[in-house]
Amino acid sequence: MKMRRLGRSDLVVSQICLGTMTFGEQNTQEEGHAQMDMAFERGVNFLDMAELYPIPPKAETQGCTEKIVGSWVKARGNRDKVIIASKVVGRSANEWFRGGRPSKLVRADIMDAIDKSLARLGMEHIDLYQIHWPDRNVPFGSNPTRVPENVEPLPDETPIAETLAVFDELVKAGKIRYLGLSNESSWGVMRYIAESDRETGPRPVSLQNAYNLLNRTFEVNLAETCRREDVGLLAYSPLAQGYLSGKYDGGALPEGSRKALFNRLQRYEKPGASEAIAAYNAMARDFGLTPACFANAFVNSRPFVTSNIVGATSTEQLGEALDALDVVWSSAMQEAVDGLHQKVGNPAF
Repeated sequence: MKMRRLGRSDLVVSQICLGTMTFGEQNTQEEGHAQMDMAFERGVNFLDMAELYPIPPKAETQGCTEKIVGSWVKARGNRDKVIIASKVVGRSANEWFRGGRPSKLVRADIMDAIDKSLARLGMEHIDLYQIHWPDRNVPFGSNPTRVPENVEPLPDETPIAETLAVFDELVKAGKIRYLGLSNESSWGVMRYIAESDRETGPRPVSLQNAYNLLNRTFEVNLAETCRREDVGLLAYSPLAQGYLSGKYDGGALPEGSRKALFNRLQRYEKPGASEAIAAYNAMARDFGLTPACFANAFVNSRPFVTSNIVGATSTEQLGEALDALDVVWSSAMQEAVDGLHQKVGNPAF
């Protein structure tokens, strides 16, 4: 397991990060503990979660993921050996996060979020505290290939300087060590950095954005931004919510799959996506690999990825994701991937 420094921080994280958003919904506490045990034994020291989790977000399960992770850390007594990353929600109309009112990235809401997350985790600090998505009126993911018409600034938009000042308080209070961004654009990353240069608050050390064979939009502008500004990419959804595992090939709908349970995969069901998925999965098999192994190996191979966030609902799935580290990504594989990408583009941004 390769270890890498995260941005300009002193956090050294594993090349694979375990995503935990299934814990508390698709996975029980016992199953979550088993996944974390396996990951830890294989060299993973990095766990990612959010106050929102598990997925799908519901008032009755919100926060369960952090409780399960906290219970594992307490039981194993390994807090000094794991890097804990969590997130505060951006602007949200869902009222259950703040006890009956919508959420924004203002001081009262961020303070409420961090205190509740620390209580659920049973910890004194979070190593990497990320803004899950912006307060601004932007498409989810913040890096589309087409800009919708309704992106005018909101009249009550929370200024980035105001949000960053709250994170400055959190760092000084010892509640968090570093700030990370998520689902953010090049403009947003640079605005946070500019405010940090003015000493408004901490400099972001990471960006957690979707990155996979079907969505390489990070490469358009963000790759240069993050490389030159030393912001580490934490790539999420390497399997495109399971579509790049091959389990949905040919219209299959496996029992217990996320699509069968929740039907929330519309991000990867846009025009042209199904043809691209079939082609990439066929390519993987042509190279003698399973689609999941091939898709993870692609993400692992990219020089701008600090850590690949993998998720699973079983230790078998997790084992396959970890085995992708053994794949030697060849120039032939990259040429084939790039050739297909030239034809199909990013159908699932």
